[in-house]
Amino acid sequence: MKYAIEIENLTKSYGKHRGVENVDLCVKEGEWFGFIGPNGAGKSTTIRTMLGLIKPTGGKSKVLGLDSWKERNRIMEDVGYLPSEAIFYPEMSVKEVLDYALSFFKNKDKRRQKELCQRFQLDTKRKVGELSYGNRKKVGIVEALQHSPSLLILDEPTGGLDPLMQREFFSVLEEEHKKGKTIFMSSHILSEIEHHAETAAFIRDGRIILKKEVAEIAKNSARRVTLRGKINIENLEGVKELEINKEFVSFLYSGDSRLLIDALGRGEVKDFTVTEPDLEEVFLHYYKKEER
Repeated sequence: MKYAIEIENLTKSYGKHRGVENVDLCVKEGEWFGFIGPNGAGKSTTIRTMLGLIKPTGGKSKVLGLDSWKERNRIMEDVGYLPSEAIFYPEMSVKEVLDYALSFFKNKDKRRQKELCQRFQLDTKRKVGELSYGNRKKVGIVEALQHSPSLLILDEPTGGLDPLMQREFFSVLEEEHKKGKTIFMSSHILSEIEHHAETAAFIRDGRIILKKEVAEIAKNSARRVTLRGKINIENLEGVKELEINKEFVSFLYSGDSRLLIDALGRGEVKDFTVTEPDLEEVFLHYYKKEER
């Protein structure tokens, strides 16, 4: 089995400040891998370290079979990297920025660049400094994809994109994935990873607390049930963090959905919602599990 990314005991510390600690990850070639964590969890630090943009304090990593620090220039030749905050020269036009970025790669086919600009509705004549945050994000996406790399590393890629552009973005990624490209995408939005990635890792406070197939995570994750009224939950298995007050009843539920529907039907329920739990709730669930 070939791996596009291999990380072993990767550690990056900033003196007294936490970076990442003993991170172990392997991403198979052609896999869509989700890297989940709240802001400040260590996602960007892990990515920048494995790309050789910052030097690790300890451990080692390989990307595309190459040492992340010693061979970082060769690695970047076949990587499409989108940082969480892309910064461009404000006086340059979108076209100038994209052409300049493309000049560093062997594949200089501008037809792909033109196609992506059309799909993301980018006005290439406008100066980057005049663009909204969402449009600057689209410039970063095109820049990462235009040289047709075999590995895409995308750090919080959907921030600033409206729903239509998010849909187009994931459509493009699905096409790349079908071509056999490896996708490593970080996000703090659980649903983005759940709907697209095959495998995911949770990072919290700089440490990996879980790595599993996404289907298994989704299957085992509880749902947040909130309702106004009364319900008998004595016979419901899988109820956690029950909260009852005068206005509502709320709990996490990981049991059989049919039993929950039956209990709701027999109760005095005025209205209810069943949603994904907050990502922090999922983290805390697995974090407490790890502590035990």
